[in-house]
Amino acid sequence: MNVHADPEVVDVVKKLALEGFEGAGQPGIGSMEKYRRLRDTGTRLWLDTGDLNAASKVWSSEIEALTTNNTLVNQVVQTGLMDDVIAYADEKIRALRPDISEHDLVVEIAFLVNARLALDLVGKLGAHVSVELHPATAFDIEQTLVFARRYYDINKDYFYVKVPLTADGFIATRRLSDEGIPVNYTLGFSARQNYLAARFSMPRFVNVFLGRLNSLVEENGLGDPENVGEKATLASYEFVKGLRESDSSVPTQQIAASIRSGGQVAVLAGVDVQTIPPKAAAEYLSMDISSDQVRRRKSSELEVELAHEGLAKSVNLNVLWDVDDRFIAFVEDAAAQADEMCCGRDLMRVALEHGVDIFREWSKEERRVIREHGKIPDLKQWPGMPIDDLLAISALESFVVDQGALDDRIRGMLK
Repeated sequence: MNVHADPEVVDVVKKLALEGFEGAGQPGIGSMEKYRRLRDTGTRLWLDTGDLNAASKVWSSEIEALTTNNTLVNQVVQTGLMDDVIAYADEKIRALRPDISEHDLVVEIAFLVNARLALDLVGKLGAHVSVELHPATAFDIEQTLVFARRYYDINKDYFYVKVPLTADGFIATRRLSDEGIPVNYTLGFSARQNYLAARFSMPRFVNVFLGRLNSLVEENGLGDPENVGEKATLASYEFVKGLRESDSSVPTQQIAASIRSGGQVAVLAGVDVQTIPPKAAAEYLSMDISSDQVRRRKSSELEVELAHEGLAKSVNLNVLWDVDDRFIAFVEDAAAQADEMCCGRDLMRVALEHGVDIFREWSKEERRVIREHGKIPDLKQWPGMPIDDLLAISALESFVVDQGALDDRIRGMLK
């Protein structure tokens, strides 16, 4: 039996996660006028942190959720805050499954640590929390389903499950959505990725990591980075909102993620959700900003100045904010075949049949090269690659690095 689906292991880890949890705390009672302006445009406010101290500095009643990820959880674990939990979990899980491999034990304890930290936020702030899966599940549908269901079982009322955007993730997320499990389909970068996600997988949330888009343009010399990520986010919101309004079965909301500044917070007013790092939230709150600057904008209002020479000539950034008729035809065909699909390759096959270049089956060696370079890819290394898929795999591999550091700390504490 898959050790992560072993009922006894599942039960003991759930009990360890819930130990000391007394239910959701009271949400903030104070109110901030600048947050209210954002809420008045229809934007829900989340904080992008798992650090309770950082969150409390910019918290108010207008904020309803927090997001965690492998990087943020690793930062907490490296402080030693979870060392006692790790040691006790090692003892309890080994007592049940003395045959468990070191790898599986580490993955199991990493899951527990994520759940404990998320429950701590729920208990203290009364907020929803997006919880992250181990990156090792990104290309494994069954393991994604196992751990997503387990998160949901630990706290149905306050947990959103973050599934990384991969071809296999599309299949897994569709199944989880069918089961009523709220998925935050993360590591998205383009309107077309999110259009496919909303129509095919119907998650509760999709993302555009807009700050990384701006960094991509800047670091690769593709032009002026201003408004690139913002334009992609607004365009994605418009397409997702259109699907939601035309099809009542689509629940998906758009998140503006990887926000880097208070100015971006204002520009993106009206998007379904903003998940804001505390530093950017503090900057927004300190800005001298008029009410008419915090308003809904259309993607067409944002001008982007891209270069027309050198590397920029070979990079099609329009895929970040365009969804053309060919792509829509692919999505409709994929949705019609969805229930027959068993794996991500089935979805990739349909894309290929329609001449849609949105997926690549990345080899382990390619992923290693991407991981070693960092979260912003060097486009000269990857000519002709689908830019949004390259960014998604780069983001995932950056989490692999931080998860590796977290796993190493756990591994070092095992008896």
